[in-house]
Amino acid sequence: MARTIDQIRASKLPSNMMQFAARGALQVAPAENIEILVYLALHNKVFGELARMTLAGWDEKACLAAASDPQTNREVLDYFISPDNLRPKLLPALLENSSVPEAQIVKLATSAMRDIVEIILKSKRALSLPAVVNVLKSNPYLKKEEVELLQPKPSAPIAQPDAPVPAQSPAVGGASDAQTRPEASAVQAGSAPVAVAEGDHAAPPSDDHDEVVTGYIKDHAADIAAEGEKPFQAIGGVVELLGHDYFPVVDSAEITKPPVPAASASTAAAKPAAKPAATQGKLPVEPKRENTLQKINRLDVKGRIQLALKGNKEERSILIRDGTKVVALAVLEAPKLADGEVEKFASQKNVLEAVLRQIPLKRRFVKNYIVVRNLCANPRTPLDIGLKLMKNLLVQDLKNISANKEVSETIRKLAFKMFKQKVEEANKK
Repeated sequence: MARTIDQIRASKLPSNMMQFAARGALQVAPAENIEILVYLALHNKVFGELARMTLAGWDEKACLAAASDPQTNREVLDYFISPDNLRPKLLPALLENSSVPEAQIVKLATSAMRDIVEIILKSKRALSLPAVVNVLKSNPYLKKEEVELLQPKPSAPIAQPDAPVPAQSPAVGGASDAQTRPEASAVQAGSAPVAVAEGDHAAPPSDDHDEVVTGYIKDHAADIAAEGEKPFQAIGGVVELLGHDYFPVVDSAEITKPPVPAASASTAAAKPAAKPAATQGKLPVEPKRENTLQKINRLDVKGRIQLALKGNKEERSILIRDGTKVVALAVLEAPKLADGEVEKFASQKNVLEAVLRQIPLKRRFVKNYIVVRNLCANPRTPLDIGLKLMKNLLVQDLKNISANKEVSETIRKLAFKMFKQKVEEANKK
């Protein structure tokens, strides 16, 4: 019996079944479902757009299994690694898949942004391909130390002069011999560069994002200067930010310290000799603990920008609500920002309009179907942004938005109109 994908290639399926196929609703194996969607996305003018949006939100585990399987259809692998369709979480598996041709990896490395470059640098297969390494060297997002690591290491010729050193000092014994050898080898003409390279490679990655911070502050110097020393102020208020059950951490010494009554004060004055004893018996004061909000509250604009770019998920979730535009937008530039966080930001009603405008301007975010859907359903999303993104929604989501009374009437009417059009087109086929 012919496979469903073969029937689709031969145009033997009715239009209603083709629509089901473009939505990924056919009862076939997961791998064949993906193959069908990719074929429709590339070759079908009627259902291609729907298939592309379905693929953008397709189950990550199924996509990962296809991306790592050498037996996966070549067209599927080419589609997944294409810069226009790439999902970063699939890239490590694609790079190590022997069925993904070198030419596709070279094409990706040529125009790769910083997040993709970092993934490629961790791939053993990619770094073993000379053409990929050569393209990476010219990538503007590659750091200087990374360029040095990609250079061929002449380790064999350099190591040879060190060999005679132990033979020349047989009289040196035990621990002193072990201590003097590193110094002696460092004096050798060819050894110094090797020692420097090893030190660079072993350096902790804590400053990896300093360049991102410096670049962002430089690019937005005028905006930062305009804000001055503006303190943190959450859009929607602190109670909405933290919830009614939130209780800030307070120094325990402040809680347990009782007020001094007048009588005891006079008694204490009458006994000056007891003062040293009281000081001696006083427990050492522990450093005051801070929660994340208290930490953010004491930072100036530049400090909050640095935290937005280098901080953790909890700190980003608070700073995206910052009423200072240049701080909130810095969160979207954070190298560690995950897709799941952006999906949440896209649905939030308590962020600046500038944040909702900036999200769809980034290719990585707009390729995520959940982000697109959340932006369209968010009543805070600017009208022009929602209207542009709505054409990418699936039929069911259009129906849901048309019944969502929180969004504007214009959005609801257009969603209903597009829903009817897509249903009518499907029925005509």
